[in-house]
Amino acid sequence: QVQLVESGGGLVQAGGSLRLSCVPSGSIFSYNAMVWYRQAPGKQRELVAYISSGGTTTYGDSVKGRFTASRDNAKNTVCMQMNTLKPEDTAVYYCRATRVGVFDYWGQGTQVTVSS
Repeated sequence: QVQLVESGGGLVQAGGSLRLSCVPSGSIFSYNAMVWYRQAPGKQRELVAYISSGGTTTYGDSVKGRFTASRDNAKNTVCMQMNTLKPEDTAVYYCRATRVGVFDYWGQGTQVTVSS
């Protein structure tokens, strides 16, 4: 069973930046998508960024232009640079590695808190 470990969360003031990382415990980067989600208290889980196996990235409307997700297959990591953070970005951020019909792995999440 592959484990995904997120890191980089924390407390930051509005307008600040954070960089999240997701590191799988094993090599799973072949032909799979990597996805960042977030979930705020009392709210539904929200898709933040989707990176296809080919590297194409799609963002949720609320983070477009502020967040940049990327994958480095050689280093076996996925990162997400979050700039111009807003209080409404406060949530637990989760990393997911998925290949339809083959595997679906989730991380334990990392807390991001943006103060106003």
